[in-house]
Amino acid sequence: MVDLEKRRRIMGRSVKLGHCICNPKEPCPCDLFKRKNVCLCAGEREEEAAEDVALTKLVENAGCASKVSQEFLKQALEGLPAIFDPRVLVSSSTCDDAGIFKLNKTTALVQTVDVFSPCVDDPYVFGQIAAANSVSDVYAMGGKPLTALSIVGFPSDRLSPRIMNKMLQGGIDKLAEAGVPVLGGHSIKDPEVKFGFAVTGVVRPDRIMTNDKARPGNLLILTKPLGTGLACFAQQLGKADAALLEATARSMTELNGPAAEEAVKAGVRAATDVTGFGLLGHLAEMAVQSRVTAEIWAEEVPLFKGVLDLARKGVISGAVERNREYAMRFVTKADDLGEEWEAVLLDPQTSGGLLLAVPRARAAGLLKRLAARGAAAARVIGRVVERSEGAIRVGLRPEGR
Repeated sequence: MVDLEKRRRIMGRSVKLGHCICNPKEPCPCDLFKRKNVCLCAGEREEEAAEDVALTKLVENAGCASKVSQEFLKQALEGLPAIFDPRVLVSSSTCDDAGIFKLNKTTALVQTVDVFSPCVDDPYVFGQIAAANSVSDVYAMGGKPLTALSIVGFPSDRLSPRIMNKMLQGGIDKLAEAGVPVLGGHSIKDPEVKFGFAVTGVVRPDRIMTNDKARPGNLLILTKPLGTGLACFAQQLGKADAALLEATARSMTELNGPAAEEAVKAGVRAATDVTGFGLLGHLAEMAVQSRVTAEIWAEEVPLFKGVLDLARKGVISGAVERNREYAMRFVTKADDLGEEWEAVLLDPQTSGGLLLAVPRARAAGLLKRLAARGAAAARVIGRVVERSEGAIRVGLRPEGR
């Protein structure tokens, strides 16, 4: 029931100011009040709003495609003060997946934060994906996650609090699967839904995996298929196959913990997870930081069924172009590599797999153990060729095949 006295009091202030007090961009009375006789500033809500909604229809860029580009990020970070504290083992200077702070000889702290917009329509599943994606950065460093804090941006004037509740429940449940309690969090009113976690973990200093330790002779193993960004964009356009959406959602909710554990046991020391910058963007960072040339064989890269066809039809988001702007300066590609392959390799992934640089003698055994731990799609997709300033060669298949 509308509290008319409250409405008169609050709208009276807005009318005098000439602006809506809960959104200064709007006049008072606002368009919503004129159309539906609802004053959001007075705490009123639309009767039909908004619980059963498709989350991906509410955002411009879905999932990790909502992140700023590598090129923009590099410019934004330029000139910031360097860290000289000897206890800082990994900082933002190497563009790695998380920061690491040494506590003592046997224990270091791993810290990361990750927030993005919905990549699926179901709020509970989105919460699971946000949690799996956030904790992945700790796994990519070889660490064990301990605790998490949630971060939520939410249009509380338009959507039901039950949607936010489902998001939080999905995240809490997925982190519980990882053995990580959610200690609390922070929420803000935001025009678009955004969700993620700040995660704290631990790692042994002598077992850290970073993006600057790839060595010539290493084989490159990817643990999950590519194509989540293409699938999410197709969903926003109403062009996605139900089977593809089911497969990508299932992959995005899978934790990278088991794969990371096996990698650490195998002595892997160079790794990153493949997320918003796409395979080529994250590999470019590894190649530059490690000062090596990497080689990728496109036909060996695991893909979700149907994403290559989407790319051929031009269902390619603007995030692919943003990734192209940075990554392709490091890439030399074979003449027979089609535009569709380039799009897939630049596709922004949400909660993607781990990219591991593995000593050749250990690769076969690691692949067997990865398959036994649930990473059935893991495979060798290329190799580290030689020392350089950082470069990538991309062909369809290994030479001689």
